[in-house]
Amino acid sequence: MYTLTFLAITLRDLLNPEFYINNGGLWVLLFIVFAETGLMVGFFLPGDSLLFVAGIYSQKLIESLMHRGTGSNLADLLILWVMISICGILGNIAGYWFGKKSGHFLFQRKDNFLFKKKHLFDAKAFYDKHGGQAIVFARFLPIIRTFAPIVAGIVQMDKKKFIFYNIIGSASWVFLMLFAGHYLDRFFISKFGFDLKKHLEIIVLVIVLITTLPVLYKLFFGKRASTHPEDNAI
Repeated sequence: MYTLTFLAITLRDLLNPEFYINNGGLWVLLFIVFAETGLMVGFFLPGDSLLFVAGIYSQKLIESLMHRGTGSNLADLLILWVMISICGILGNIAGYWFGKKSGHFLFQRKDNFLFKKKHLFDAKAFYDKHGGQAIVFARFLPIIRTFAPIVAGIVQMDKKKFIFYNIIGSASWVFLMLFAGHYLDRFFISKFGFDLKKHLEIIVLVIVLITTLPVLYKLFFGKRASTHPEDNAI
């Protein structure tokens, strides 16, 4: 008799990267990276922490793809790096396409209490000047990386420029998180006998704090700075 085990899934499970690796494996990991960087509904999914944990479980993930694996930790990581980076690139392209297709409706929309067309023109000017850096650095910021490609599409950022920095951003983000997870786990085990896999909740919490602190700082201290009289001077 079959049991509907999926009904027992909790919010804690959905926010736990190890849950996806143990229950979904490589293909679910690839889909999550695509969704988090390309679909607006994917902003709540674990990104940085999932890649970090994937680095720790790189051998397990590759063995689910190849029965006996590669026999090399470096080869496992390189295969994961390429596959995950491609999904991240495609995710951003999907977000850019959605923004580009829907952007003209926003530019034609009249201003109201919640929507100001001026912000779109400001965003366009920002992307024209700093668009490449915005796309790269957005990869390392939760939530922002979900909406950055959509905004880039809305403001009609140059497509070739977007794709170029999209590739750099995705490859850099995946490489850093994946390799950090794998080699930090091995380092702590060899030097201190500390197994990161037994303390993943703490590790994930630290990663979330590190990646969200810049966003929180900008949100609170940036808003406070904008209230200074000299900031309003022209």
